[in-house]
Amino acid sequence: YLAANTDLHSVEDFKRLIIYQEDDTLIRLEDIAKVELGAEDYDTLVRYSGDTAVFAGIFPQPNANIIEVIGDVRTELDRLKQEMPAGLDASIGYDASEYVSDAIHEVTVTLSETLLIVVVVIFLFLGSVRSVIVPVMAIPVSLIGGIFLMQVFGFTLNLLTLLAIVLSVGLVVDDAIVVVENVERHLREGRTPREAAILGARELVTPIIAMTLTLVAVYIPIGLQGGLTGALFREFAFTLAGAVAISGIVALTLSPTMAAKLLRSAQDEERGFTGWVNHQFDRLQKSYGDVLGKTLETRQAAYLVWIFIGLSTIPMFMFSPNELAPTEDQSVLFGIINTASNSTVDQNAAYAEAAEQVMLDVPEAALTFQLLFPPSIGATIGADGFSGVVVKPWAERDRTVTAMVPDVQAQVSNIPGLQMFITTPPALPGGSNFPVEFVITSTADADQLLAFAKELQQKATASGLFAFPPDIDLKIDQPQATIVLDRDRLADLGLNLSQVGADLAAATSGNFINRFNMDGRSYKVIPVVQRTDRLTSEQLGNIHISGPDGQMVPLSSIAHIEHSVVARSLNRFQQLNAVKLSGVSTRTLDEALSFLENAADEILPPGYSYDYTGESRQLRTEGNKFLPAFSLAILMIFLVLSVQFNSFRDPFVILAGSVPLAMFGALVFTVLKMPDPNMPHWTSGWT
Repeated sequence: YLAANTDLHSVEDFKRLIIYQEDDTLIRLEDIAKVELGAEDYDTLVRYSGDTAVFAGIFPQPNANIIEVIGDVRTELDRLKQEMPAGLDASIGYDASEYVSDAIHEVTVTLSETLLIVVVVIFLFLGSVRSVIVPVMAIPVSLIGGIFLMQVFGFTLNLLTLLAIVLSVGLVVDDAIVVVENVERHLREGRTPREAAILGARELVTPIIAMTLTLVAVYIPIGLQGGLTGALFREFAFTLAGAVAISGIVALTLSPTMAAKLLRSAQDEERGFTGWVNHQFDRLQKSYGDVLGKTLETRQAAYLVWIFIGLSTIPMFMFSPNELAPTEDQSVLFGIINTASNSTVDQNAAYAEAAEQVMLDVPEAALTFQLLFPPSIGATIGADGFSGVVVKPWAERDRTVTAMVPDVQAQVSNIPGLQMFITTPPALPGGSNFPVEFVITSTADADQLLAFAKELQQKATASGLFAFPPDIDLKIDQPQATIVLDRDRLADLGLNLSQVGADLAAATSGNFINRFNMDGRSYKVIPVVQRTDRLTSEQLGNIHISGPDGQMVPLSSIAHIEHSVVARSLNRFQQLNAVKLSGVSTRTLDEALSFLENAADEILPPGYSYDYTGESRQLRTEGNKFLPAFSLAILMIFLVLSVQFNSFRDPFVILAGSVPLAMFGALVFTVLKMPDPNMPHWTSGWT
C-alpha cells in the first residue's frame, strides 16, 4: 500500500509549516505566529482549597444509583492517579452521596434502635418472654415480605424505603400483640392453649382485616399521586402498605399457631413477673372502666371538647409554616457568583481569591472549591461562577450550616468586584440555584419588565424576609461593539461579505479549524489573534482582510465600530418575555413567595403575570395536593369500613372520633415550629 506523511503530529511540525514562498524565501508559521500546545480557552478558572485545579463534574442519570455511581468513580479515579506524573494529584472535591450515605447509616441505626425498643416495650407490657416471641417473630417475617414486594416493584433501599421499614416495625407488631392479648384472655378463662388460640384468632379476623385494609387504603393514595410528591413517596407508600398487608396475614396465621405452642396455662400466667404485669393491667382496666363510665355520664362536656379540638385543627393547619421540605444540614455551603459584565478573567481571579479565602477561614471548613465560567456559560446558567465550602462532619462541629450562612454572607458582601450569594443545597433534588425563584412574564419589552422587577426587588429588600436583595437575571449592562461594514467600499475593493466574515471569525472567534493527532490523542487547531492585539475593540481595526490578487485590506478602511449596551441574556418563560427574581428567604419559603405574590398584585399592571421555577414552583404545585389526597384517603377508609361493618354509621363514628384528634396531635408540632429557620427556638428540638 501507499502512505504519505502529510499529517502534523507535534508543535514543531506546525512551526515548520510553510505558508508562503517567494523565489528562495520561505515563510514558515513560526515566523509570523506563536505556536504552542495550550488550553482550549483561558476563560475558565478553577481553584481547589487554595490551589489551581481542573474540574470535571459528574451527574448521575435520573435512574442511576448515586451510591453505585460514586463507587465506580472512585475506582476509576484511583486508576487514573497511578498514571499521573509527579506533582499532580486528583481528589473528589464535593461528593453529594456522602450526605446520602450518612443519612442511610442514621436510618439503619434508628432501625436497630427501634427493634430493640419495641422488644423491650412488648416485654414490659406482656411480662413474659414466651409472649414476646410471638409479636417479635412477626417483625422479620413481615419485613422480609415487604422487602420481597420491593424487589417485585423494582424499588431500591433508599432513605424513603428505609423510613417505611422503620415505621412498619411499629405497625406490624400491633396485630400480633392484639392476638397474643386475646389468646391470654381466653387462657385466663380456663381454656387450653390450642382452644384459646383458635377462638382468639376467630374473634379477631374481622378487626384485623379492617385495620389492615384501612392502613393500606391510607397509603395507596399517597403513592398514586403525580408530580414530585408521587415520585418521592411512591416507594415509601407501597413499601409500607406491603409490609402492613403481610403483617395482617401473619397475625391471622403464624401468630395464633405460635401462641398455641408457646403460651402457657392460666396458672403459669399468674406467677412471677408475668402475674404482676397482668394484675397491673387488671387494675388499669378497672380504672379505665371507671373513667369511661364517668365520661359517658358527662357526654355533653366530652362532645364540647371533641368539637373544640376538631375545629382547632382548621386554624392550626392554616397557620402552620409551609415549605417544600425541611432544611437539611448537608455539610456544604454554596456560593453563587456574579461578576461585572466587562470584567476579564484576570480581574475576576483576584476578587474570587478573596472570596475563597473567606471560605477557607470558616472554622469548620474541610475543603473549598471555586469555578469561574466564561460569559457564554454564565449567560446560560444564570451565574458567572460557583463556589463552595465543604465543612466537617456533624459530629466534629457545633454549628449547623444554616447558622454559618449569615456570617459568610456578611464577609463576602464586603468584597468589591463580584457578588456572591451564599445558600445551602435544597433538601430535594432540583435544577434551581436558589429556593425563591419568582418569574414575571409579559409581552412587554425587556426595559419595562426590568423596571417592575426592580420595584419588586426594592419591596422585597425592605421587607426583611430575604437574606440579601433578590437577584434579577435580566441585566442590561453588557458592552457590545458592532462592526458596521461599508458595503460600497467593499464593492469598490472587490471584497465580499462572506470572506470578511470568515477572516474575522478565524482571527477572533477562537473556534477550531481542524484536528491533529499527537500520541494517539486528538487535539484541536485554534487560530486566534494574540491577546495583546485584541484587548480593545479599536484594535480590531488593525486586522487585515484577504482581498483580490492577494492584497490585504485593513478592517479600519472598510468598517467602523459602534458601541452599545445590551442585555446579557433575554429570557423567555411559557413563550413570553420573562425576568426572574432569585433569593434566599430568612423565613419559610411560603412566606417569602406570598409576600412577592401580594407585592406583584399591587405593582404589575394588566397584561403582566407571574410564575415560579425550581423549588418555588414545586411548592406551589405540590403544596395544594394534600387536601385532595387526604380527602381521597378518608373516602377510601370510609368505604372499606362500610363494607366491613355493613353500615355507614359505624365508619362515621370511627372517623369522626379519631381523625380530628389525630390531626390535632400532628398539627401541634407544626404550628409550634419557629417561622424563622435561622433563629433557635425552644421548640426546635421537637420540630
